[in-house]
Amino acid sequence: MNAPTTPPAPLPADYRAGFAAIVGRPNVGKSTLLNALCGQKLSIVTPRPQTTRHRVIGLVNLPTAQIAFVDTPGLHLGESRALNRAMNRTAASALADADLIVFVVEALRFNAEDEAALQRVVSSRRPVIAVVNKVDKAHPKDRLLPYLAELAARAEFLEIMPLCALKADNLDRLKTVIAAHLPVSPQLFPPETLTDRDLRFRIAETIREKLTLELNQEVPYGIAVEVESMAEEDGQLAVSAIIWVDREGQKPIVIGAGGARLKRVGTSARRELNGMTGQRLHLTLWVKVREDWADNAQALRALGLE
Repeated sequence: MNAPTTPPAPLPADYRAGFAAIVGRPNVGKSTLLNALCGQKLSIVTPRPQTTRHRVIGLVNLPTAQIAFVDTPGLHLGESRALNRAMNRTAASALADADLIVFVVEALRFNAEDEAALQRVVSSRRPVIAVVNKVDKAHPKDRLLPYLAELAARAEFLEIMPLCALKADNLDRLKTVIAAHLPVSPQLFPPETLTDRDLRFRIAETIREKLTLELNQEVPYGIAVEVESMAEEDGQLAVSAIIWVDREGQKPIVIGAGGARLKRVGTSARRELNGMTGQRLHLTLWVKVREDWADNAQALRALGLE
């Protein structure tokens, strides 16, 4: 006979829940911030701008609130390719759907792309908290207070919070402030939910992260990863994935001499995925050419980018 299950405790009458979109120009640390807030890697991170291409939700459950953090592609000025336009639309959609916006900038830096991103944030007419990230790298330190004052003059923020996402510094305070400004609402997701993205997506993104870290300045932007198949075989998860490149000349670059680069990417991705899934993973990678996929609306839809 099964023991009776204990029903969950009722939520407070003033329980809050909502979407907090993490927005800013490329490479300010938005994905690092999402991962730190959620306490787990949900969004891939590399030093290269425009690594994030998709909207990724990470859930944080507090005693009095549920925050659905939304990582977004960096809002950028260059829209020369269909992929760039799609990424900007994804970020703009997250702005439109948000209850609150977390506008991220890098300490002591504010350029034309920051200003363009801020104008989009202001035009959304959502409440905004400004996060000044990477304060550990702000030198000289005496420039930080004037920078914060200049930022405060640019828009009406609920609060301006200096922090270091990489070191998980000042994050509890950020969660508390965000929760206080969300609408009174029941939970939007089951409390055990961590992200809206499935395992297939997370596997493809992990492979793309390892590729991006391996490759030179240009090639990463012409690469996409698609998981072709997943199946349980002999106690392990067998995954076959296609790495799409948009030029024939990129294929040997991705594969490397004697297949060495592709092997390194596969090994690195498999190790991380073993930990993520809690089981052994057999990973097979194929490199294929889809000419100019980043300028092809049909290809972008097929890859979930549109």
